[in-house]
Amino acid sequence: MIYIDPPYNTGGDFIYRDNFAETKSDFDLASGERDKDGSRLVSNSTSNGRFHSDWLSMMYARIKLSRALLQEDGILLVSINDAEQANLKKICDEVFGEDALVAQFVWNNEGNVDQQSKIKGVHEYILAYCRDIEKFSRPIVIDPNIEESSKLFNDTIENSITKNGPANPESILVLPEGFPAKFEEGTLEPRDDRFPRILDRIQVKDGKLSAPARVASGWSSRNLVDLFIKNGCVPIRDSEGKDTWFDLTESGAIYGYKRRSEDQGHVLSVIRNVGTTKQNSGMLSKWGLKFSYPKPVFLIQYLVSIFASEPEEHIILDFFAGSGTTGDATLRQNALDGINRRFVLVQIPESISKNSGNPEGVESIADIAKRRLRACGKASLLSGTSDSWRKDIGFRVLKIDTSNMSDVYYTPDQITQGDLLDSVDNIKPDRTPEDLLFQVMLYWGVDLALPIEKKVIQGKAVYFVDTDALAACFDKTGSIDDAFAKELATYKPLRAVFRDAGFKGDDVKINIEQIFKLLSPGTEVKCL
Repeated sequence: MIYIDPPYNTGGDFIYRDNFAETKSDFDLASGERDKDGSRLVSNSTSNGRFHSDWLSMMYARIKLSRALLQEDGILLVSINDAEQANLKKICDEVFGEDALVAQFVWNNEGNVDQQSKIKGVHEYILAYCRDIEKFSRPIVIDPNIEESSKLFNDTIENSITKNGPANPESILVLPEGFPAKFEEGTLEPRDDRFPRILDRIQVKDGKLSAPARVASGWSSRNLVDLFIKNGCVPIRDSEGKDTWFDLTESGAIYGYKRRSEDQGHVLSVIRNVGTTKQNSGMLSKWGLKFSYPKPVFLIQYLVSIFASEPEEHIILDFFAGSGTTGDATLRQNALDGINRRFVLVQIPESISKNSGNPEGVESIADIAKRRLRACGKASLLSGTSDSWRKDIGFRVLKIDTSNMSDVYYTPDQITQGDLLDSVDNIKPDRTPEDLLFQVMLYWGVDLALPIEKKVIQGKAVYFVDTDALAACFDKTGSIDDAFAKELATYKPLRAVFRDAGFKGDDVKINIEQIFKLLSPGTEVKCL
């Protein structure tokens, strides 16, 4: 599941500027709206083509990438307001296909209705698109606003199968001896004034028909009731695997019954009573954090419960992470239902004002999210938790950076003899072993959230990922020899990686491959 709450298009400057999109100031200058001193030359109305196009250019690439990241049954959820809802839907229709729309939820945000305006808006939208609508499964969540007295919570579903009209032409149904009745004793006389028409006198004794009788009507489940009769009036299973049976009521109607499945679902397109931004701001304040207009955590938690609650491993992605509400919501829902979902949050380190009211050390929006995740994780452990939850509240913080490898792509005329010495080590001097480790994990497609253990073998640090998924030694002292390789091979890792500068000599580098082939033939060996 991907949930994003992108910056709404208010006409202000964008935080997320892409290479293919001009900044607002560049556009103003190029189009003549502002001169070099920043003075306005013409009015900047919302009817200007730039008002929508810049925002849509930013969103289009991200929506397209979202579809590529999703599994076939994966869901994209996008929060939006009236300003760009129609345009955003067109983008999603183009990228996913119009038939991929699961729902356009209306979220009643319960804003401050005391503020006067011509028409007070109290709702936003959440667009939901599935990568492959044919793979989308019915949610097994019941709207929290449905009262417990609702028939949705009954063990059985009951409906009259007497249906009359062009779609249900009349036919005669023969009720056999022994057909069940809803009453113990009684007689129903023949009638022709209402449906079902009773053609023969019906006698009920001990809750069953004592003799066959004919009734005529249009029937909504004729095939199923015929199967029920052929099965000796013993419950049958319908196409969905639900137990199904029938009986005769005192009014002469025939009712069908289905036993409800345990995975009931009843999700409404209007979402209500899942918290407000003000409540979420108050929650953050208790942890000493300040953030403008955070999405309610219970709203996201409800969406997670709808779209990521099958008994399998789920990953929830939010690449407009903000204060980290999606991570908070995922942890809360994990604690509640015991499904061990994981989350990936992406947020640029946008600086915040020193007067924002946040604690010392919180200098960016990303810092707010990290502080929040630490706090909400501890809170989840203290709340009532499911026995099947692993209680994993840890998270790993990674940052995008340039490659760890030195720039070695030069034309001959760009290199001097003195530069050759700088090319002896092919790794940038400011990079740590951990930097190299995560580059290797990315290269090999190793899960970046797997546990990492650092061990010392013959005086050299070795990183083990998930015990034996990967073993990495980035020693650069030139002391890696055959003895070290033989000891490392006894751990039989699936993959082993070394730093080129760490080998005692070229012969050792060649020998190591042979050592692993002999002692750990299943190990794939690489060198940086």
